[in-house]
Amino acid sequence: MKLIKPSMAYQSSYLSYIAELGDENRHPFPLDFAHRDFAALLQKIQAYEDGVDLPESFEPSSTFWLIEGDEIIGMSNLRHRLNDVLRHSGGHIGLGIRPSRRGQGLGSELLRLTLEQAWKRGINPVQVHCYEHNHASAGMIQANGGLLDSTITDEDGHRVQRYVIDLE
Repeated sequence: MKLIKPSMAYQSSYLSYIAELGDENRHPFPLDFAHRDFAALLQKIQAYEDGVDLPESFEPSSTFWLIEGDEIIGMSNLRHRLNDVLRHSGGHIGLGIRPSRRGQGLGSELLRLTLEQAWKRGINPVQVHCYEHNHASAGMIQANGGLLDSTITDEDGHRVQRYVIDLE
């Protein structure tokens, strides 16, 4: 299992991942990008990393895929910095695991590997947020050193727990 940058080699696995998600809320946010033109999807992911043509309130971010063999089993997105909106609700890292692979501790491993990427970029401390009712995500964040900083209500009325992870 390893963390990689998105690549054309995983197009069929990506499309099956999207199909497996069905109508569920997708995390991290790049999973919502149009994907029929896969090369354009990869270009858009790279543009976000380069900070090009970002929507208002977005910050540059890197997307990573957790792979095993030729299968994408999870994805993460690391924001390079936080603005006021993301500091309030969003944090540095968003991630998700393919539905068929959940409950195997892979989210914790994906977060650990993404935190290594944060360290390489000089991001410290790292904020990771999750919905208050999402006990699996909270446990994964805590397993990676996350300390609960606060609980807020976001603009959609959801209760969000904000964790801080000190990488030193």
